[in-house]
Amino acid sequence: MTQASKPWLSSAGPGSDDKRHAPATRRNRDAILAVLRDVLPPSGLVLEVASGSGEHAVAFARALPGLTWQPSDPDPDALASIAAWQEEAKLPNLRQPILLDATGDTWPVASADAILCINMVHISQWEATVGLFVQSAKLLQKGAPLILYGPYFRKGYPTAPSNLAFDESLRARNAQWGIRSLENVSELARSTGFVLATVHDMPANNLTLSFRPM
Repeated sequence: MTQASKPWLSSAGPGSDDKRHAPATRRNRDAILAVLRDVLPPSGLVLEVASGSGEHAVAFARALPGLTWQPSDPDPDALASIAAWQEEAKLPNLRQPILLDATGDTWPVASADAILCINMVHISQWEATVGLFVQSAKLLQKGAPLILYGPYFRKGYPTAPSNLAFDESLRARNAQWGIRSLENVSELARSTGFVLATVHDMPANNLTLSFRPM
């Protein structure tokens, strides 16, 4: 069983070849970057899991030149898009994308100083989130962050109608998808050796979560 692809990626336009565009990227990248400046180390390797179009990788590598960015995805079309954006950007700290399925028993990376995963947890089966934590525990040293971004349900917090509608649409598309509860993800984190370090409220009813190995 493989991690989900991203069928809503659209072409970046005529003449763009393999480049794809994720509309949400332009809306959320600055808010995510503001959090990343606080939680990422000043230098080292950031492994981005499920990089999608590759636009986030370019934006963050350009804004954080002290870090080396390693994008990845399980989907061939996404990998081609990431490579096309990477080739256009020509950033010295942005690596070629690698094939990585979060559900895989082994990942093609020996270690990382941080791991970032944007908008995967709700558009993939739960096994992908389990794999993300299990494999991240092998790659990260104590204190190194695992950062997730996306929508989550939280006990004691009112759920936005837009998130309820989004969850319903996801489950209609694939019964294994859907917005997860922060409590369930935090319990998985604890079971794999992580502690929830920070929760940042983000625009459009999203959260950025940072976990660190205990």
